[in-house]
Amino acid sequence: MRNFHDVVKELKRYLSANKKIKILDKDVADALEISQANFATLKRRNSMPYANILYFCQREKLCCREIFFSDV
Repeated sequence: MRNFHDVVKELKRYLSANKKIKILDKDVADALEISQANFATLKRRNSMPYANILYFCQREKLCCREIFFSDV
């Protein structure tokens, strides 16, 4: 299972697909529907917002295994 920083990298990779712009932490926070301050706190504590990530996967019709596990 990936740690928080690896999950964020995977979310950024997904969000940047077919785009020529750099995805920032604020873009990930917006996608997960959490505030930038809350995201920064979670990142500093290395604490995973599981519910937000699962809701994001559901909205995007994305398999959560692609986000949480590296063997996919």
